Amino acid sequence: MATEPMDKQAFIELMVRQGVLQFGDFLLKSGRRSPYFFNLGAVSEGAALAALGRCYADAIQSSGLDGELLFGPAYKGIPIVVATALAFAERGRRVAIAFNRKEAKDHGEGGALVGASLAGRQVLVLDDVITAGGAKQEAAQLVAAAGGELTGVVIAFDRREKLDGDATAAERLQRKLNVPVIAIASLEDAIGYLDAQAKANPSGSHLADAVRTYRDAHCRLQAG
Repeated sequence: MATEPMDKQAFIELMVRQGVLQFGDFLLKSGRRSPYFFNLGAVSEGAALAALGRCYADAIQSSGLDGELLFGPAYKGIPIVVATALAFAERGRRVAIAFNRKEAKDHGEGGALVGASLAGRQVLVLDDVITAGGAKQEAAQLVAAAGGELTGVVIAFDRREKLDGDATAAERLQRKLNVPVIAIASLEDAIGYLDAQAKANPSGSHLADAVRTYRDAHCRLQAG
């Protein structure tokens, strides 16, 4: 069943409607205050999860990434890989899924991994955002230990925040893992959404101004 890919602004609008992307004043794990917050765990109903899976599938297809197995780091990555695999199934493409447990199971089938075997397979890691990249590096190690070949990392939203010098978290992770790291949308797309909203309701222009100020202080602009 063919579907039209969701554009970046439609994706941002979906995230706002679901309460994933919020604007205000938020304290981040790093201790920094941010005028926006992105929490993909807020997606909690079937239609939105289905739309989210289609967005990940669109991003994978348009990027040309190879992957026959989708790996979701616990916990937020688990519903992402399930939704994305279902989206691919709608398009006639079979992909396997796997995810890890936070703690290895010492009874039954045991082990730290659940789902399809990673051995000998090209694997894409799917998750929500990248903060420092630690969870994705751990996932990459699990993939390698299980005999899989990591071919890319796909996230929902790139905050574009600088970590070391001018490198963003996604750029640093890409260098460390030596695979593409792609995002469905980024901070610039969120600003574009706010600008469009401000045209319809100028009283909301302060939100776009606050996010721009934050971007200029802490983030790296995307090339092009």
